[in-house]
Amino acid sequence: MRIIGGTHRGTALAAVGKGDAGAHLRPTTDRVRESLFNVLQGGRFGDPVNGAQVLDLFAGTGALGLEALSRGAAHITFVDSGRVAQKLIRDNISKLRRQVDTTLISADASKLPNGTPCDLIFLDPPYGQGLGLKALTAAKSQGWIGPEALIVWEESSAQIAPAGFTSLDQRRYGDSWISFMRHDG
Repeated sequence: MRIIGGTHRGTALAAVGKGDAGAHLRPTTDRVRESLFNVLQGGRFGDPVNGAQVLDLFAGTGALGLEALSRGAAHITFVDSGRVAQKLIRDNISKLRRQVDTTLISADASKLPNGTPCDLIFLDPPYGQGLGLKALTAAKSQGWIGPEALIVWEESSAQIAPAGFTSLDQRRYGDSWISFMRHDG
């Protein structure tokens, strides 16, 4: 697993090995991340990455947020409750020397503390467990989702935009679906 584009292009990221205690993590593959950022930076949604405040829920290794940072995002807030994930995120932040423009919150994504509005939200919950909607609802109620924020939700099936959000696009990559939504804010 590596950073695909931007200032840190080609940098290998720390990831979970086979048989590790954290093997329940399912990092977004390089191919899917590359396709996702091609869509994000293709102009259809404006310029949602450059200068953005980003919230990365169920951050895992931090690859999505770090890719955004490499491509010009201003700040990334990572949220993950797993100890293995938190260590991987800290290691990857350190490897890229990006401690100044990142924050790691050790919390269940559905029980977030109050936050500041973000422009871009990555939502990559464990597949098929219904955790995405709970996390999105918590992020909205705790002030993390800015007006007209773009939500990028990766799941095993296409997601329907809940009340207060508008579906923009859905794309399938193998067994993953990425649903793009806009906060109606």
